[in-house]
Amino acid sequence: MPHPDIARVPNKTLPSKSAVSIYRFPGGGGLLNAVATSPDKSLDLPGQTAATLEVLDAHLKKAGIDRTRILRADVVVTDHDQKPAFDRVWASWMPDGEGPVRSFVQSVMPEGDLIEILITAALPA
Repeated sequence: MPHPDIARVPNKTLPSKSAVSIYRFPGGGGLLNAVATSPDKSLDLPGQTAATLEVLDAHLKKAGIDRTRILRADVVVTDHDQKPAFDRVWASWMPDGEGPVRSFVQSVMPEGDLIEILITAALPA
């Protein structure tokens, strides 16, 4: 049953999962949730990070917002020791003073994926 206040962009390979979901608050504004991995699994962690952030930028742009609207980022990697390399890419992507709260955790992931990032961003009223 569709919900007029919720929009979803289905995951292409798993229709029961969304790549993006948008919830609109009554009266305006709302939240965008998006998840991304790198389309190129041959890259190292910094390369996959940059490619993943490009995917997220595209989701934000389609919603008419930019990365300064991100409230939260959950970062999942296969190797926690790669955090300094991730932080360098993140710092060059996220404007100073605009960074969201962020978690960084290690997990087992599908073959080839080194990173997955889930964001929540605020939609303007």
